[in-house]
Amino acid sequence: MKKQTIIPCMGTFLTVSDETIKNGECTDIYFVRTEDVLQHDNRNPQVVMEITAGSLPDPWAVFCGLSDVLALLDGMPVTVDAMPEGTVFYENEPVIRISGNYRDFGRYETAVLGFICHASGIATAAAHIRAVASGRPLYSFGSRRQHPALAAMIERAAWIGGVDGVSNTCAPEGMPVVGTMPHAFVMCYDKPEDAWRAFDKRAPKSVPRIMLCDTFCDEKAESLLAAACGASAVRLDTPRSRRGSMRAIIEEVRWELDTHGHRDVKIFLSGGVTRDDVIAYRDCVDAFGIGGAIANAPVIDFAMDIVEIEGKPRAKRGKRSGAKQVYVTKNGDRHIRLVSRDAPRGAVPLLERYIENGNVVQDAWMQDARKRAREEADRIMKGCDAATSSTQGKPDMSIPKTRHVLIGKR
Repeated sequence: MKKQTIIPCMGTFLTVSDETIKNGECTDIYFVRTEDVLQHDNRNPQVVMEITAGSLPDPWAVFCGLSDVLALLDGMPVTVDAMPEGTVFYENEPVIRISGNYRDFGRYETAVLGFICHASGIATAAAHIRAVASGRPLYSFGSRRQHPALAAMIERAAWIGGVDGVSNTCAPEGMPVVGTMPHAFVMCYDKPEDAWRAFDKRAPKSVPRIMLCDTFCDEKAESLLAAACGASAVRLDTPRSRRGSMRAIIEEVRWELDTHGHRDVKIFLSGGVTRDDVIAYRDCVDAFGIGGAIANAPVIDFAMDIVEIEGKPRAKRGKRSGAKQVYVTKNGDRHIRLVSRDAPRGAVPLLERYIENGNVVQDAWMQDARKRAREEADRIMKGCDAATSSTQGKPDMSIPKTRHVLIGKR
């Protein structure tokens, strides 16, 4: 068998090494060519670059991935201001501002955007699903939908977005790692009951007895058998090709469990669950396992653009020049103003200093980010619920409840 040739900067599984990324060797080629020409012409202007998203997959998004950006830029001659991780943001709001000489950090644009585009997309999806789950627990089951080298990042972003636990064993410390059995486990025994009893006997007592109930028979039959074997919950992972009406299946399982004296046995739904599924079944399902709807979420399409050169406002077409700050007032109004202008009265600036002349002065803490995302998402949803009550209709989620002022008064 011919041995595979490994590119020096690549690992066995075609993953780019930390050292390669840190050295700026994982980038788009035009940044390398730009750097070469600028160096030849002895040009290295002082610039301010801002990262914004001109459009979002949802009305609001959750900023995530800053911790990797800080690890990348630590020690470089730049200054970085950013929204804290877990902050809810809207279109055209700068989430990161980087100041320095262009050639000192320009080639890192590819990695910086990659860190935050992907992580913010996952955190945003998790936050929006949690927002509609009516308090039902959510678990991230989607790391298998992405390259395994990304497992820790996926679970971290999902945790910040608001899931109650994750499935991958490589998840960062500080979050519950959950899961019981796959179909393969059940199929290794002659009968499902044998598998469930073996699991109940051998699994640690701290692991909930959630039995998978759709391997051979219909969900109702296996759920009743599992309940008789001591299940605390039954997990339905029915393939879409066999579902028919999933709601009818869930209601039938619930009816039969209740009828046969198993009202305390809960129903856990997994298997291609989407946000719409959570909305549809949240009244009859006790918990959800979410895979691709979180792990494969649309990335946030951030862009990184020069807004200032040598202290003077300058931007390309379609972008607004000048270094900017985002402010939030007590009543929730949001203002985008030039940093050279006064802040709105009583407003709080969102972009904070994280790197000062190459030195990290503040870290991005995962648990703080999770708390921040939950509080801000809850505030938004509370505002939407209030709007629904006052109008007796569906609120317009496409328009932020906060007002954006781009420049404002001097």
